Amino acid sequence: MSRIGKSLIKLPQDVTLEIAKDNLVTVKGSKGTLTQQVDTAISVKNTDGVVQLERATESKRHKAMHGLYRALLNNMVTGVSEGYKKQLELVGVGYKATVQGNILELNVGYSHSIFLGLPDEVKASAETVKGQNPIVTLESFDKQLIGQVAAKIKSLRTVEPYKGKGIRFVGEQVRRKAGKTAAK
Repeated sequence: MSRIGKSLIKLPQDVTLEIAKDNLVTVKGSKGTLTQQVDTAISVKNTDGVVQLERATESKRHKAMHGLYRALLNNMVTGVSEGYKKQLELVGVGYKATVQGNILELNVGYSHSIFLGLPDEVKASAETVKGQNPIVTLESFDKQLIGQVAAKIKSLRTVEPYKGKGIRFVGEQVRRKAGKTAAK
């Protein structure tokens, strides 16, 4: 069984954590501000830059919530101090990506371009080097939001198993299938 909930969260110097009366936790840092509503069974204490979470009882639900909220708060602290970054690779002939403001334009083998509006919290950049696959880089301080945006971009052209074409994370391994000629 995991003991994630018991471990402490150390706050960096530029990060402040405030706890409201109704267990609303606000984390402020150099990158931005995040808020999270914590379950009433979990108590959050901030003493001298060290955050500790305690559960009310030893029930299975409270143990699960204990680890969950500790992980969420730790991700918030990391996000507002360091930020998160995800890189997507477009694999395919003629696949292109461009970013204008907060709109991502993708050409991924369809007869039309795909225009995707990005949230204000997510910063995107596209890099195209001759002879290599285009790379889209996403940066944000919200781990959940950047993961959701990356998954949405990935779903626009999923990786197919025969040629390996599609949108994937940089470094992601794709299991390839043999195809019809392998049966002979």
